[in-house]
Amino acid sequence: MITRSRQVALALTVVLAAGAACQAHGHEPPPAGRPAPDTGAFTLVASGDVLPHGSVVERARFDAGGTGLDFRPMLAGIAPVVSRADLALCHLETGDGAAFPPEMAEGLAATGYDGCSTASTASAPTLDALDRAGVRHAGAARTEEEARTVTVLRAGPADVAHLACSGALDARRVLADARAAREAGADVVVVSLRWGTPWQEEPDAGQRALAGALTAARTAGRPDIDLVLGTRAHVPQPYEKVNGTWVLYGLGDQIAGETTNDRGAADPRAHQSTLGRFTFAPPARPGGRWEVTRAEFVPQLYDIDAGRVVNLNRALAQGAEVRAVRDRVRDVVLARGAAADGLAMGE
Repeated sequence: MITRSRQVALALTVVLAAGAACQAHGHEPPPAGRPAPDTGAFTLVASGDVLPHGSVVERARFDAGGTGLDFRPMLAGIAPVVSRADLALCHLETGDGAAFPPEMAEGLAATGYDGCSTASTASAPTLDALDRAGVRHAGAARTEEEARTVTVLRAGPADVAHLACSGALDARRVLADARAAREAGADVVVVSLRWGTPWQEEPDAGQRALAGALTAARTAGRPDIDLVLGTRAHVPQPYEKVNGTWVLYGLGDQIAGETTNDRGAADPRAHQSTLGRFTFAPPARPGGRWEVTRAEFVPQLYDIDAGRVVNLNRALAQGAEVRAVRDRVRDVVLARGAAADGLAMGE
């Protein structure tokens, strides 16, 4: 087991998240008299951009009764999925000048999120608010020491590294940090990348090339990276298994206000997203790879009028319009053949 005192020098901020939160919101208990099988596996969920636009904040003010802000009702629709995971990761996008309300960190924590990538322009107050709420963060740092510190928490029986980066992405630098985290004892390495072309559903050439380089890298026969999570595109993008590793090119915006696309038009795709859910099983031999034994995506919609994140598979009773949006998100996610590699749509 890795302890908090073990540190390695990294060029990127690395946060290894999960652990203690599993005790607070782990899997539902089995029926009485039926002990849960101890497989050693853990489940990780990851969702896309959370943007504190003005209309989002105003909705939280309304939900708080006009005094303060309450983001918990906004996220209640997806909380059952998030809270049952052993490790739940989100992405905060604060690079457009929007102020980050501390209550948003509290809402994320109450929903069950353990950590967030902050590889945009997150400020020190944002990181302070996440710390107070108990939500770990990767990608931004307040000090050089923090940028060079590996923090490790548990996800079930595993130590999971969460790296996050943006800007001019260099495969060599990302891989150096991934290998350093592995050398420090991480069982699973997850990398969040702020990349791609906004408003483009198909991953661009840069995404595809970087995904290929990162997933092809191995040390002693073991992949250096176990899962790639993409943000920034503002629309859902496909999932794809590349060199045996799942790449989620773009999760979309989980929460965002009225948004205009690259043509200056309001774009409903900005409120469509997915939540990835992956079950990792322990290796058959010591030092081997933790394998993904189940891969799923949950289609989501941020209902901008109601100010609610909607699990589209659980809202189908609301009618044909909801089903059409669900099917559209599904088609985008599966556009690069992920179904043939076992990706399924979950609830």
